Amino acid sequence: MRITVFAVGRMKSGPERELAHRYLDRLKKTGAPLGLEFTSVIEITESRASQAELRKQEESVKVLDAMEQGGVLVLLDERGKTMPSEAFAASIARFRDDGKRHLLLAIGGPDGHDASLRERADLVLALGAMTWPHQIVRILVAEQLYRATTILAGHPYHRV
Repeated sequence: MRITVFAVGRMKSGPERELAHRYLDRLKKTGAPLGLEFTSVIEITESRASQAELRKQEESVKVLDAMEQGGVLVLLDERGKTMPSEAFAASIARFRDDGKRHLLLAIGGPDGHDASLRERADLVLALGAMTWPHQIVRILVAEQLYRATTILAGHPYHRV
């Protein structure tokens, strides 16, 4: 199953970008033997619409455009549920084992995701109750994707 990270907003060069890339490089190496191929990060600029609802709608269209037919959509959203890393890994494995060929994990912009996109999503996750800067969310997503592959591989990186 191919994994793509979709992000509203561009991440500038610097230590945050380097750390996110480090985890994504690790993901490439650990995921491949498990049938999990990290493909890319798709970055789009935030919509310039004057109203938040219009911005979310425009951004949602771009998320859906990046989806492959029959793919899995995982959204990061403050209204989502929190789950332990083991459960996240199990979800990814279940999608893969169900024959899904693509997983798109979408990070929304400052306004979040449109309600219609949340309804369409296969899984809506929150990284906790706190609000995180976009750069840190990217790092957390990259690390959790890497951690999921180590859990699935039985690698000691994840210790309980």
